[in-house]
Amino acid sequence: MDVKSNHIDPLLTDPAPLSKSSLRVPSGLLQYSRAAFSPSLFLTVSRMEAGIIDICTSSCLDSMESSSPPHKVSRDFNNDLVSADTNVAYHTWLLKYPSALASFEQITNFAEGKRIALFLDYDGTLSPIVEDPDCAFMSNDVYEFVGLTELNYAGSHGMDIMSAVRQSSDDYSNYIKSTDKQGKEVDLFQPASEFLPMIDEVFNSLVNSTEDIHGAKVENNKFCLSVHYRNVDEKDWATVAQRVHDVIRNYPRLRLTHGRKVLEVRPVIDWDKGKAVTYLLESLGLGNCDDVLPIYVGDDQTDEDAFKVLREGNRGYGILVSSVPKESNAFFSLKDPQEVMEFLTSLVVWKKKSET
Repeated sequence: MDVKSNHIDPLLTDPAPLSKSSLRVPSGLLQYSRAAFSPSLFLTVSRMEAGIIDICTSSCLDSMESSSPPHKVSRDFNNDLVSADTNVAYHTWLLKYPSALASFEQITNFAEGKRIALFLDYDGTLSPIVEDPDCAFMSNDVYEFVGLTELNYAGSHGMDIMSAVRQSSDDYSNYIKSTDKQGKEVDLFQPASEFLPMIDEVFNSLVNSTEDIHGAKVENNKFCLSVHYRNVDEKDWATVAQRVHDVIRNYPRLRLTHGRKVLEVRPVIDWDKGKAVTYLLESLGLGNCDDVLPIYVGDDQTDEDAFKVLREGNRGYGILVSSVPKESNAFFSLKDPQEVMEFLTSLVVWKKKSET
């Protein structure tokens, strides 16, 4: 698969709601080998977010505003009350993207007799989005659920992958043999490794450029950089956009991406979460197998690449985590991380029962 640079600047942001109305994983979890809750349930967890935006300050600001609507109180202290218009819009949307909880029997009927390959995003999926990315921790129940010594990990939008040793390496050249923290042999796949010096250089420039903007935070995620503006006064968003644009305009091999109150900088290569899912399935020996059901759960725009791969190939199910209506390539939906946990718990219980 070609992962060479091919510079393009499309406009792609998180879809705006149809109605008006960071996750830090404990180091003990970042183990890089085959993961299984049972012999036929596999798990991959990724920390990746943001959609692509045109490198233009005005477009950037528009995207920042459109995908960052002001917080509105949807509940009172006594009842879970939601405004009528939002409630109607959400339930209408559920007709197209049914709840994975309500559709659990349909999903498990299709999964009967199959091995399940489970892919999970982090931010907004396993843990709620929080004001300070440094304070985003996995809840205790989720920690217990994924507290495995065997786990495949994918970061930086799928550009940093450690997985079980591949059965074949004919299609991929940018991988090396390595070992995980348990000393087990794994494959390290980093299609953007040549960009590391450039990423570090840009990181330093962005830190210097935004240090006087109160609330701005630049995070180095190895193969991508995140400029968080969640804690920046909205009147200063244009300044953040301009500063980031002024730095990135000198690096045509990098692209600016946009997620939930975060601007991200990443290499321009032919690689995305969809290709990462394909790679991981192959590395686990689960690619093109009729007895395998991939399920991908995510909340962000870039998760759509994975949803699309599973939908177009009729290979598995994408599940979008969202409390507001938005267009998606997913088959099903879940409202929030709590519903994700309910779904995962139900899936494990069902799988154990089906094997007894």
